[in-house]
Amino acid sequence: MSLVLNGTTGITNLPSINSGQIGGRRNIVINGEMQISQRVGTTATAASDTYLIDRYRSFANGGGAYTVQQVTDTPAGFKNAAKVTITTADSSIAAGDYYVMQYRAEGVDIAHLNCGTSDAETVTLSFWVKSSLTGNFGGAMRNGAADRNYPYLYNIAQANTWEKKSITLTLDTTGTWLTTTGQGLVFMWDFGSGTSLQGTADQWQAGNFHSAGSQVKLIATNSATWYVTGVQLEVGSTATEFEHKSFGEELTLCQRYYTTSYSYGTAAGTATYDGSVKGESYRADRIDICPQFKVAMRAVPTVTIYSPTSGSAGNVYFDHSVNADRTAVGSQIGMTGFGSCYRSAGDLAHNGDQHATCQYTAAAEL
Repeated sequence: MSLVLNGTTGITNLPSINSGQIGGRRNIVINGEMQISQRVGTTATAASDTYLIDRYRSFANGGGAYTVQQVTDTPAGFKNAAKVTITTADSSIAAGDYYVMQYRAEGVDIAHLNCGTSDAETVTLSFWVKSSLTGNFGGAMRNGAADRNYPYLYNIAQANTWEKKSITLTLDTTGTWLTTTGQGLVFMWDFGSGTSLQGTADQWQAGNFHSAGSQVKLIATNSATWYVTGVQLEVGSTATEFEHKSFGEELTLCQRYYTTSYSYGTAAGTATYDGSVKGESYRADRIDICPQFKVAMRAVPTVTIYSPTSGSAGNVYFDHSVNADRTAVGSQIGMTGFGSCYRSAGDLAHNGDQHATCQYTAAAEL
């Protein structure tokens, strides 16, 4: 193939990649190269609704357990990856037990995919993966209601070796798919789920499944490891090169779902005044601490406040005449900030006119 530069119309004979755009934003996934981890920590033990790396939600429901870490062991061209390590094996998984990592995309971000209609797009999910185990591993894609599901398998051929995988599918032409700020589309990697959560591979079906059958169950092997990075979901049947974003852009996108007053790299609950917010109490039960979030959040978030002196959750620090922590919660919370802190009648140990300081986290995850 030859490319011709035409001074009037530009380059001709350039094929369209994936029959769609060839520039700009292709990757629907936020934090696909695992570089943002606002919650900070060496590891996080997976349980229901556990995050360590932003946008990736880990679940463990059963007798086994695993940890998630942000690591620098990556394929060429990437800085970070997520590492899963089995810390308690479960070799007899009950029918309803499950161990998965999920990515949840907002409906507003997948509206152009036309899910649930006859115009549903063909998409390709690609990622880099390696594991201490080999064989067919499982995963699935579903709608937010978890009643339309596409289980899939991917093969890891060599132990402890980075391999790029891709799954191409035409999205569901039926079912309910949100195009709001709720859960629009979810995909997951399965580390071992029971028989009631296993469906038929490579087809859309009713139900909530985490994988197809006959896959490797990572959770069954103590100390087994699994890594992932370079996660991309794009329109078309070709897995194109990974679309890198700057650290600042990825951080801003992640702050729509989770944000904090602490400096990046400082864990919530750390005793520090850096980044803290201050106000005054004008009456015993109300404190005028009115921070604005760094970006507008997806929904009204759950706010947790922390004392900057002790790091204790659910406390502000009064540094006028009280000089002590006092219990309080964020109040008048909106998508762009909160208007004050509220103190319960059981802890009104002052009469107002006091300086108060706190740190906070705000979560509006899907």
